Amino acid sequence: MTIQIVVVPDLGGAETVEVIELGLAAGDAVAVEDSLLVLESDKATMDVPSPAAGVFKKYLVAEGATVRVGDAIAEIEVAQETDVAVASDEKVEQIAHASTAAPVAEEVTKEPISTTTVSEKPAATASQPAELMIQVPDIGSDDKVEVIEICVAVGDQVNEGDTLVILESDKATMDVPASHSGRVVKILVSEGDKLGTGDDVALFAISPQDSSATEVPAPAAAKAPTATPVQQAPVAVPEEIAAPQPVRAAITSPVEKTAPVGKTAAEVYAGPAVRMLARELGVTLADVPGSGPKGRILKDDVSHFVKQIMTGKAAGTAPQALSGGAGIPPIPAIDFSQFGAVENIKLSKIQKLTAANMQRNWLNVPHVTQFDDADITDLEEFRKALKAESEQRGIRVTPVAFLIKAIGAALQANPEFNRSLAADGEHFVQKHYVHVGMAVDTPRGLVVPVIRDVNEKGIWDISAEIAELAGKARDGKLTPAEMQGGCFTLSSLGAIGGNGFTPIVNAPEVGILGVSKSQMKPVWDGSAFIPRLMLPLALSYDHRAINGGDAGRFMTHLVKLLSDIRYLAL
Repeated sequence: MTIQIVVVPDLGGAETVEVIELGLAAGDAVAVEDSLLVLESDKATMDVPSPAAGVFKKYLVAEGATVRVGDAIAEIEVAQETDVAVASDEKVEQIAHASTAAPVAEEVTKEPISTTTVSEKPAATASQPAELMIQVPDIGSDDKVEVIEICVAVGDQVNEGDTLVILESDKATMDVPASHSGRVVKILVSEGDKLGTGDDVALFAISPQDSSATEVPAPAAAKAPTATPVQQAPVAVPEEIAAPQPVRAAITSPVEKTAPVGKTAAEVYAGPAVRMLARELGVTLADVPGSGPKGRILKDDVSHFVKQIMTGKAAGTAPQALSGGAGIPPIPAIDFSQFGAVENIKLSKIQKLTAANMQRNWLNVPHVTQFDDADITDLEEFRKALKAESEQRGIRVTPVAFLIKAIGAALQANPEFNRSLAADGEHFVQKHYVHVGMAVDTPRGLVVPVIRDVNEKGIWDISAEIAELAGKARDGKLTPAEMQGGCFTLSSLGAIGGNGFTPIVNAPEVGILGVSKSQMKPVWDGSAFIPRLMLPLALSYDHRAINGGDAGRFMTHLVKLLSDIRYLAL
């Protein structure tokens, strides 16, 4: 029997995720693909499947812990080796095998820690601290990104994982964390500087005590094997086999600009996830009291602060602090239990993020909604005629596939809808790709996977991709990358019902199409009323970027395409 260490698989672009559910006990039998635990990112939940059949031994993480790609999460006892979803490094296998044997001395060659690219000076002596250079980790692009915030000062003592600087690309902000605990000797960048992968950020000094505690690697010329006893379970995964630590992405939003005198945003003791939550809610972290160790601000602190503001109980904070200064009075808190039996149901993370995003879009985007009906009688006849071929291909063709294809063509013909307002409000960003998001209702909340390059795909390809993404959405297996990059969103309630609704624009997109249930209606053909299948459409758009004439032309073109699908072939 062999002990295998299961690690966090590729998250598809997410940097860190939270462990939200541990469902097994020691001794439970597991089969291949059985769920070991459930992870949750900012946008989706995902199961980590078992890579092999065997007996579950124990978890290496606790519920609520934050993990990233490559982190060890569980142990499984299997009859033979497998290379699926486990650390492939031979050192992992050595340690896993040794976990069932008596402790022995085993030499493990130390390699540089890969969590952040570093350049070390000679190792510390008994009286002289070691120095190492912190560099920008892989940012996934060759482009330079701007330094928007420096979170430490010379002389500060920082812990491993603390944010040093914050970078901002065109799509997200990224924290550069400290790879070791130590003291900041020198800061080599300034706000506004442009940095790329491998650029120097700061020089660290690590005391001999810190050096031994964090196992700072020696330079390449002085690298030598170190005798390290292999311990019994729990298996300690050494740092040298840990997956590279990616930067932590956060939603770009202006926050933390009103810190009280004497306390800056850099002095606020909070992690990247808390800072991201604060940005989403528009909360100034400098105003939030921290309840964590050493005054660290936790997510619960931010949530509690928001509740206090909404009930008007936060000392020295006006109720409109979360309303963007619009003076909107808060909704008063009501004790509903006085009227009868109640139950408090906690919102999922997706539901919280959706609520915050919808409120932000509704308050910031001047909405206009235009309505029309499309005659889809011929489209439906053609779709039903494809039934035999659909069964042969194993692909179900739905009206949504034609809608997405038509939207892609309409975006090409009306490029005003395929743009976004730049953050500076001075120009548009015109997109030369056509990606369409589709809202999917799931038990965990509303998610919007994105179908890319719809203008280059046919109905069969789009139908297959719709089925795949919708299935992933319902199973909670969508990756963040599959929900990014949309140019326009489709929200269809046709299968549910209703005559119409006004969808909210998903900023920074400038348009969204709401589709309701089709109905047979009498239509005048010039001589008589004939029954036609009519599809209600509702086009909401950002009036800052789109005027009424643009919207009218877009809707007219879309109705034309849906009424006669032959135009899609042109």
